[in-house]
Amino acid sequence: MRLNIARQQYIYGCLRPFETLQRCNVSPALSLKGKFVSFESLNLNPAILRALAEAGYTTPTPVQAQAIPEVLAGNDIMASAQTGTGKTAAFTLPALNLLATPHPAKSRGPRILVLTPTRELAAQVNEAARKYGKFLRARTVSIVGGMPYPLQNKLLSQPLDILVATPGRLLDHMERGRIDMSRLQMLILDEADRMLDMGFMPDIERISAALPGERQTLMFSATFEGQIANIAKTLLKNPKVLQIAAVKEKHANIEQKLLFVDDMAHKNKLLEHLLIAPEVNQAIVFTSTKRHADLLAEDLYAAGHKSAALHGDMTQGARNRTLTKLRHGDVRVLVATDVAARGIDVHGITHVINYDLPKFAEDYVHRIGRTGRAGNTGTALSFASHIDRHQLRKIEQYTGQRLEISVIEGLEPKRPAPRTDRNDKPRSGRPGGQRPGGNGGGFKSRGQGYGNGNGNRGEGRSFGDRAASGRPDGNRGGDAKRHDGDRPARRPRSFA
Repeated sequence: MRLNIARQQYIYGCLRPFETLQRCNVSPALSLKGKFVSFESLNLNPAILRALAEAGYTTPTPVQAQAIPEVLAGNDIMASAQTGTGKTAAFTLPALNLLATPHPAKSRGPRILVLTPTRELAAQVNEAARKYGKFLRARTVSIVGGMPYPLQNKLLSQPLDILVATPGRLLDHMERGRIDMSRLQMLILDEADRMLDMGFMPDIERISAALPGERQTLMFSATFEGQIANIAKTLLKNPKVLQIAAVKEKHANIEQKLLFVDDMAHKNKLLEHLLIAPEVNQAIVFTSTKRHADLLAEDLYAAGHKSAALHGDMTQGARNRTLTKLRHGDVRVLVATDVAARGIDVHGITHVINYDLPKFAEDYVHRIGRTGRAGNTGTALSFASHIDRHQLRKIEQYTGQRLEISVIEGLEPKRPAPRTDRNDKPRSGRPGGQRPGGNGGGFKSRGQGYGNGNGNRGEGRSFGDRAASGRPDGNRGGDAKRHDGDRPARRPRSFA
């Protein structure tokens, strides 16, 4: 029977029905005998299958079909999968299956602990667990930075089954003795590579050391290269390694373009032209720093755009309100830092604009993954100047594909920066890739505009002529590693 289209919506990056998988160019999961796998064949509890059927989902994605049996068998796993492949459900469903069997201990503490790098991801995991565990009556709590402690203390004083948390805030509560981990059976690390980048690994190691030794550990990451592989060896026991998708296979339904800019004035004119285009429904504009996000959002709002900022210095309540407005269409342009590059699933986002290129190539993949969701197509546009050639090379090497150069009629760059090949030799043949008469920089002055990393605005603004608002935050540079509002690291204390 053909599924109702309204029930095929992609919910929090978790599940997609067979028809949606075909539309996304993602192969449905296959068994060893070449037959399609269904959720019924994965030996999940009937209460979970009932919740899935109610949502209209019947066919697991490849990461779900591979990971769920391994988790149900009691194995630790290391799974590497691209964003949007359904990895949230790949650990949520077997975790819920564990809860179907009562625990002999009567502790109020959680049986499942999920650690995520950002509040948005924590909210999505929390919602997914509630949705698919509704007939199990699983008690789920989310503990993240930016929320009032009294409310969290009340939530933790009640019996719970699944605890979803960001590492820093969880460590605070553990140090104060507010969480009993004695009956914990499963630890899940979501977006482990991102938590490493954000400096959470020392906290995670301390949390892990305080958990019961006889537990199951699941680690999901975009990559297991470098230090993350060494960390996995200390946290996991004989894990099963699952490699789901190659980097070069990502985002086939997203059109990626590169626009060269001469200076800030040129960049802002390009941004204005793109945002007023009729094909833009909603857009996310990524900047390099929190202060730049605030200032650019203000200027866009003054120019008549329904814009808002989203970054790690905002309280959790403010972030939730902004995301709610985005989902309801009250915000058309979201100006964000990389805190929003993972965890936002809004179907109306048609365009992602990299106003500033990301520092890490993998963040580029997560940024553009905010569009083209649930089988839709999307457009990702990146602004770059000559000084960004090294970042461009890293992005193209990481994705395995060239970014298509695009030029907008009437807004052509006067002196386009030279493209480079994979070993970074300028195609133009000029020493160092410099333009004639240039100083090697794509901007008129390193002290102008939003792209200089120091939080100062200079000449060439196209979104109004207001003076700077004089924000008191004092943020002068790039985002701190801890985007989610958790408190800074402190000296280790015992879990008394």
